[in-house]
Amino acid sequence: MPAAIVTGSGGLIGSEAVRHYAAHGFDVIGVENDMRARFFGPEASTASVTEALSAEVDGFRSVDLDIRDGDGVMSLFAEASAIEIVVHAAAQPSHDWAASDPQVDFGVNATGTMNLLEATRRHAPGATFAFLSTNKVYGDRPNHLPLEDQGKRLELPEDHRYARGIDTSMSIDDCTHSLFGVSKAAADLMVQEYGRYFDMPTVCLRCGCLTGPTHAGARLHGFLSYLIRCTVTGEPYTIYGHEGKQVRDNLHSRDVASAIDAFHAAPRPGAIYNLGGGRASNCSMLEAIESCERIARRELDWTLSDEARIGDHRWWISDLGPFMADYPGWTPEYGIEEILTEIHDDNRERWTASV
Repeated sequence: MPAAIVTGSGGLIGSEAVRHYAAHGFDVIGVENDMRARFFGPEASTASVTEALSAEVDGFRSVDLDIRDGDGVMSLFAEASAIEIVVHAAAQPSHDWAASDPQVDFGVNATGTMNLLEATRRHAPGATFAFLSTNKVYGDRPNHLPLEDQGKRLELPEDHRYARGIDTSMSIDDCTHSLFGVSKAAADLMVQEYGRYFDMPTVCLRCGCLTGPTHAGARLHGFLSYLIRCTVTGEPYTIYGHEGKQVRDNLHSRDVASAIDAFHAAPRPGAIYNLGGGRASNCSMLEAIESCERIARRELDWTLSDEARIGDHRWWISDLGPFMADYPGWTPEYGIEEILTEIHDDNRERWTASV
């Protein structure tokens, strides 16, 4: 029976990948040590998700392992058999948290990725290695785009080269990344290098905002999930900079899992794609607040800070054209309204019970 190794298996994308590959007949080994609780507090813990996966998903087992432990990672791969795909979703995912402990951030994001790549090369060199990278590898370069104020959002002129979305031609040099962006860029480049140098089927998916009903949104990470939770519970929300007109594209976790599977069906070495909601699924902060208030039927208690986060984007929409050209059977199924509604409906009772 084929095997899949999924890091960050209790997280948003990891748990989606676990269910996806288990449903397709794989033995799935999840690597999870709930560092999200350390990063963002107990409300962001992945423990309950791991417990649910262990109870509900046949063929799944969870391994409590820190990916910074190179020997432990190597032993796990050596003991596993018939590994066909590695989905690397474990990460320290926050700009702000990275600055509080740069060594842990780099260790998890960069060194952890290196450990997984080397274990894959030695024990499963033909396995697809799918890395959940980030659009933050581009630093704040998107902030230099000639954006126009359209009232509730910033937008590019229709004739601009990136009007349909940003592709991988954008440079990652000569800009401010945040320490998180740097650690992920280091991992991203190493994934590419292992693909090209060792002819391994690897892909870097440089994602915008990823979300879904299992997202444990917190103040420092988890845009739409945390936003609608605050709307439901009455918890105050702060927008950081850009008058709330900054734009993000948002992709549902199931669409991410299906994109990974599309690549796995026809992999190539050292591939890179920008992946997000694209033109079909994006919103500004102000537009997202309006949607949350409409869905939750109550107003959000929000304030605007003039101070933007370092390296944060004023505008990001992914150009999905290159990925869809290579994998024409894939297309996102969820838009902003469907995503927010599902997050709200699946979590409202739990959120209100804890208020």
